[in-house]
Amino acid sequence: MKLHIKNMVCNRCIMVVKSEFEKLGYNPLSVKLGEVKLSKELSSQEKSEIATVIESFGFSIIDDKRSRIIEQIKTLIVELVHQQNNDIKINLSTYLTNHINHDYNYITNLFSEIEGTTIEKYFIAQKIERVKELLVYGELTLSEIAFQLNYSTPSHLSNQFKKITGLTPKHFKNIKSDKRKPLDEV
Repeated sequence: MKLHIKNMVCNRCIMVVKSEFEKLGYNPLSVKLGEVKLSKELSSQEKSEIATVIESFGFSIIDDKRSRIIEQIKTLIVELVHQQNNDIKINLSTYLTNHINHDYNYITNLFSEIEGTTIEKYFIAQKIERVKELLVYGELTLSEIAFQLNYSTPSHLSNQFKKITGLTPKHFKNIKSDKRKPLDEV
């Protein structure tokens, strides 16, 4: 049985959810972004018990199909931007349709309807958060970050960064305190 979990967007989230399932006596077969796989079906009471516990950490169980698709889109984008740097060169619409098995027009309309923003804007917001993270670490130049995140030029990255944050990457790097957002708030 698979349970889809909302707001599970980072490795720390995976650790927390896995730990809470284990504390409740459910040993998941696997836990990955947005999903927990169990060896048995759960009763309504068991699902309710799990929901109560994980809600205290800001997570929730997703039961309807449309919400699962939205969470799947978010999870794929987060994975693409934050964990699979080299694969970001693939066209986003192709990447999503290959993993979700729905027409891109359907998923983009669904996403916009439910989230109030476009998939593209969500993708850009995730990329900018990744840029912030890489700037704070200070290990890569802006050119290297631009290349890693598939920007055509460092100036394109810089312009988009300033448009979203109101700061240049250089200024952000100099002040870097409290400017990053947790992934579930992007």
